[in-house]
Amino acid sequence: MDYLKNHSLATVEQLVEAVDASPATIRRDLIKLDEQGVIQRSHGGVALRRFIPSQPTTTEKQQRNRAEKQAIARQAAQLVRPGDAVVLDAGTTTLELARCLTHLPLRVITVDLHIALFLSEFKQIEVTIVGGRIDDSSQSCIGEHGRRLLRGIYPDIAFLSCNSWSLEHGVTTPTEEKAGLKQDIIANAQRKVLLADSSKYQAFSLFCITPLEAFTDVVSDVGLPGDVQGVLRQQGFRVELVQV
Repeated sequence: MDYLKNHSLATVEQLVEAVDASPATIRRDLIKLDEQGVIQRSHGGVALRRFIPSQPTTTEKQQRNRAEKQAIARQAAQLVRPGDAVVLDAGTTTLELARCLTHLPLRVITVDLHIALFLSEFKQIEVTIVGGRIDDSSQSCIGEHGRRLLRGIYPDIAFLSCNSWSLEHGVTTPTEEKAGLKQDIIANAQRKVLLADSSKYQAFSLFCITPLEAFTDVVSDVGLPGDVQGVLRQQGFRVELVQV
């Protein structure tokens, strides 16, 4: 259990080496843990069952994996071209991305109050905030008002952040309202980019935003399990994994 807490995904062979037990013993223990609902089997191994019941606050997220988020943001910024219309989801990773785009002339549409206020200081960037009710956990816009605006635009590129993602569950979120909004963020974009550090892999919440197949690109870090990296590339994603 201690080993699984520190690794997104583990194979039987890795667990054998970690605890110095036989493969047969490890498999028997995994069967028991699976029956108890403690772990889940997935492509390439097993992981702790990591269900996220509620949306973490912006303050909580700012303390987590900051180096990974900054590296992911720098890599993602290379996908943006001068003059692009860009949609930025709410989140600490997308805020780091906004900080990497200030040298470009852009049209930015965002649901995030922090991003909108930050980018509004730069005269070459035209900023649109989608409006609507403010979600107090993320300080971002939610509701039908913003969804209508998002459904009526055709951006060059949209960047989606998340708290949980996997090959099996796709990208998920704790609330139905957030799921619908995030679907609209990427709906009409020519290029749809998932920004998700490896610590969020194999976690899941109640509501599915979209299967991974909806994205053209995935930007993560090298902590993502190697077999998952291979599957993503085999399925045709443009995968960028940053070194921290």
